[in-house]
Amino acid sequence: MILRNSVLLSAPLADVAAKCSAITVFTDAEHTTATFAGLTDDAGEPLSVDVAGDLRPQMVGIFSDLQGTAPAGLEVRADIDSRFSSSPTLFKLLAIIAGTLATLIALVALHRLDSTDGRAARRFLPRHWLRFTAVDGLVVGTLALWHFIGANTSDDGYLLNMARASEQAGYMANYFRWFGVPEAPFGWYYEVLAAMAKISTASPWMRLPALIAGVLCWMVISREVIPRLGNAVRHNRIAIWTGGLVFLAFWLPYNNGLRPEPIIALGALLTWCSIERAIATGRLLPAAVGVLIAAFSLAAGPTGVIAVAALIVGARPITAILVTRARQVGWLPLLAPIAAAGTLVLAVVFADQTLATVLEATRVRTLVGPNVKWFDEYHRYDALMNVSPDGSLARRFGVFTMILCLVVCAMIMLRRGGKIPGAAAGPSRRILGIVFGSLVLMMFTPTKWTHHFGVYAGLAGSIAALTAVAVAAATLRSRRNRTLFAAGVLFLLALAFTGSNGWWYVSSYGVPWWDKPPSIGGNAFSTALLGLAVLALLLAGWQHLRAPYRPEEQAAPPRGLRALLGSPLTLAAAFVVLFEVLSLAKAAVAQYPAYSVARSNIEALTGDTCALADDVLIESDANAGMLTPVSPSNNPLGADADSGFTPNGVPVDLTADEESKAAGGANTVDSDATQTTSGTASGTGGGTGSTGINGSSVALPFGLDPARTPVLGSYQTGEQATAKLTSGWYGLPERTDAAPILVVTAAGRIRSVDADGIVTYGQDLVVEYGVPAADGTIEARGSVLPIDIGPSPSWRNLRVPMADIPADATAVRLVANDHDLSQGQWLAVTPPRVPQLRTLNDVVGSSAPVLLDWSVGLSFPCQRPFDHEYGVAEVPEYRILPDRVGADSTNGWQDSLGGGPLGWTDLLLTAQTMPSYLDRDWDRDWGSLERFTPFIESEVPARVDTATVTRSGTWDPGPIPAR
Repeated sequence: MILRNSVLLSAPLADVAAKCSAITVFTDAEHTTATFAGLTDDAGEPLSVDVAGDLRPQMVGIFSDLQGTAPAGLEVRADIDSRFSSSPTLFKLLAIIAGTLATLIALVALHRLDSTDGRAARRFLPRHWLRFTAVDGLVVGTLALWHFIGANTSDDGYLLNMARASEQAGYMANYFRWFGVPEAPFGWYYEVLAAMAKISTASPWMRLPALIAGVLCWMVISREVIPRLGNAVRHNRIAIWTGGLVFLAFWLPYNNGLRPEPIIALGALLTWCSIERAIATGRLLPAAVGVLIAAFSLAAGPTGVIAVAALIVGARPITAILVTRARQVGWLPLLAPIAAAGTLVLAVVFADQTLATVLEATRVRTLVGPNVKWFDEYHRYDALMNVSPDGSLARRFGVFTMILCLVVCAMIMLRRGGKIPGAAAGPSRRILGIVFGSLVLMMFTPTKWTHHFGVYAGLAGSIAALTAVAVAAATLRSRRNRTLFAAGVLFLLALAFTGSNGWWYVSSYGVPWWDKPPSIGGNAFSTALLGLAVLALLLAGWQHLRAPYRPEEQAAPPRGLRALLGSPLTLAAAFVVLFEVLSLAKAAVAQYPAYSVARSNIEALTGDTCALADDVLIESDANAGMLTPVSPSNNPLGADADSGFTPNGVPVDLTADEESKAAGGANTVDSDATQTTSGTASGTGGGTGSTGINGSSVALPFGLDPARTPVLGSYQTGEQATAKLTSGWYGLPERTDAAPILVVTAAGRIRSVDADGIVTYGQDLVVEYGVPAADGTIEARGSVLPIDIGPSPSWRNLRVPMADIPADATAVRLVANDHDLSQGQWLAVTPPRVPQLRTLNDVVGSSAPVLLDWSVGLSFPCQRPFDHEYGVAEVPEYRILPDRVGADSTNGWQDSLGGGPLGWTDLLLTAQTMPSYLDRDWDRDWGSLERFTPFIESEVPARVDTATVTRSGTWDPGPIPAR
């Protein structure tokens, strides 16, 4: 008996056959026991073994080599770990309801105590909330426009699939990692997404909370935050415009998706405003409400810790209010309602989970990781400086601007006795303290993604308005200092523009400079901006030298256009916002009629909600479209015997070359927590297969039938020689819209030219087209260079749009030339075909279970993620992956080390990549579709019996063997 490649127990086969009445194996979290009933060891004791430790297996099925009818008593029983599939008992439900009602009563009582001061209560929403201004129109209009044309975040598919699968699972599981443990204690917001997904999974609908949060954030900034910062800020139009534009510059790249950052950004603002209202009115109900909001912000995600910063900076004045009021009514009536407000969130955190399951989920996440220490916070900023969507110019600008505003305001306060002239001292200091405290508290979050910066959007817009007043001519009277500030803004803008204009996955389609820093004619934007920064520094130097000899005049503060031109931060933010919006608008126009995020969102309003699934075209059978030779011969592909191309001229290993993740289309993950993957699609990495029609033993990809598909390649061992191939002519079918491309499955290193004119070195392969000549032969009329999206040297499908082949052409042939004597330079081809294509939505449908990788879920909302229930997962029939670089990340994140679904699908299923293309965008690597086939077809499916058992909240069946 063998367990994990170690002999657990053994006995002579003859003894087992003659004396053994039963073989039993039992394993749990504590130990594993195996027994040969009826057999004894040398000491006369029953032959058994007991091994301490957790050796429980990961089960994907029970398989046996035994033949015939199973003998009586042969059974396998497994108690599946279903601890997370729970629901509250009636007693717990009543306790939750009672606790909620008690908290509401306590808050009402606190309000009554507040009212004893004899003052009338303020309006909840002052009248100025209803005044709509031009700034409101700009901000709200931009947010609404961005909702349809703007880029999404990388984790939208992750969260959408979690929300969709939670209905069957019965709890909000982390679907792609950490062995499916629940998101608790963080994640109540995902339950909102789950409720919305029951109505529709369309992107505009699912992202509606983010849009609402964005609008509310601006309403709070413009109507609550800015007025509290003092009259100099409240009545300064430039300050209000600056706040709105910086808010947009921060919000657009971070918060247009399903992640919780928009909710936390709103929660942080509301917490601060509640504390400020408590301080201003001397009442404690607003403080209790602030504690309540902060608690729910923290429970929405670990980054909600920034809301706690508002409580910390307001602790001193709130304590003073408490001390004053406690002398009148005592401490308990004041502190109890505040404590109730702060702990009410526990009713949500533990609504369908227990203390033990939440602790176990936390343990597993910590053990598996990533779990980055507080002193490694620099990783977040390091990722921000990468040339990737993580470090895009838009993401950089928002963070750089916030830090600049924080530093400038702090310096002016230090010089001006702790306040900014014209601004309210207390609120100004506190909001700066919140930003600083948030930066410190964020160090203690376990992961360090740049997505988390989105929580600062509201705070950044707020301190930007304060900064606009701090550096205005009325406050900062030194022209030199104002010029230095302009130089600083220009420098940070230049630094931001050293990043790419990158966006996640499909959001990058058609976007200019999506993979590189913006430039025109080879002249980088960053260089021009840096030049302007240097000129501003020189001007500041001149102003510094001349100041003693020409004192500055005390002129009236500039107004109108002059004031705007004197506000570099406002202009910079406006430039970045305009750049972002125009980039995505250009993408929508450039891509049309091909797929774009904008087109997909607009079509969703008309009821077409399947997004990318309607634009990805699939070959269900790659053999169906194979072209027929015009003149059949016994020599497949019509190659000459001395051409240098041979049936087995293909190396065994076709693993794809490594590729930089700098321009990745999906999120990258912590390298310490993932495996490295090759990036080769399933079935395209070479190998040996059955002997084919022309004697080739090369393993063919994409389901190509070797009995019908000849292969010729120029790979050679030993002495190298050039090779040339001119295939026979293949007849073209009648042109139809259903057959828009011609495809050649090829391998090796092949010369290609991409849409930007960049040439990839390799060996020559062209598709020649011809027309019938007078003598009945085919006359060549021209050639087309196929589109090759890679990766080399693995098998892939080169494509030629039928529109590039003249309408009068009736036949095509392949012409290849391997002119490089390097052994690594070679190519291999199969006959051309005009595939019969169907949309992915038609092939996969909406009912088949699918493994949707975490970065693609929002792009395929009509495909059904495989379910899991009671600890048992449904076997998927397909897998949808993102582009190659994105697949490297999803493979690593979802692997066995991370406790993801690839840890069991690879044990149970074999995958075959199906040929796929993006309609009217033929040179695009959209991703891939894999079809799963079980290694062994199960004749008897497992029977899952369930029973409802009441457990204590501390009940623990043992640790999950995470590592």
